[in-house]
Amino acid sequence: MTAIETRLIERLKKLPPTRVAEVVDFVEFLAAREERAAAAARLGKAFAMIDAQGLPPVSEAEIEAEVQADRDERRGA
Repeated sequence: MTAIETRLIERLKKLPPTRVAEVVDFVEFLAAREERAAAAARLGKAFAMIDAQGLPPVSEAEIEAEVQADRDERRGA
């Protein structure tokens, strides 16, 4: 265990339960924020890879046709 971990645990032991709950909420908030940042970075890389292919944009009509084809397939048509 690192010195900072030991220090944090000692400080947590001195807090009342309601404050410990606040600390847990804050740590979970920070973890979620890191996860969102990592997801955003992955999404940015994916967009860059798509852009690098130089494909023309998909039209709304093409999207609608694909959605309809999928619906038809699911219905067994």
